[in-house]
Amino acid sequence: MSFAHTFKALSDPVRREILVLLKRGRLSAGEIGSHFDMTGATISYHLNVLKKADLVFETKYKNYVYYELNVSVVEEIMMWLSELKGGTENVERK
Repeated sequence: MSFAHTFKALSDPVRREILVLLKRGRLSAGEIGSHFDMTGATISYHLNVLKKADLVFETKYKNYVYYELNVSVVEEIMMWLSELKGGTENVERK
């Protein structure tokens, strides 16, 4: 996982909203798109950015592509942020 890709993906409010939708469970691209007033191509772009950042999994079933939240990457980000927020016991001040 690249934090650069992850934070780029998280910087957009549409992509953050897609992640919130996926928190409830697996959705097809069409189901995701129905929550937004934008073209399918735009939704596809946002989903590709999220895939590149490993924030979502893509699964194909018959004629549909489903997306799921990659919880392990989300947990890794949260752990890193928690460590960053943590105390400064081991950091020397200059």
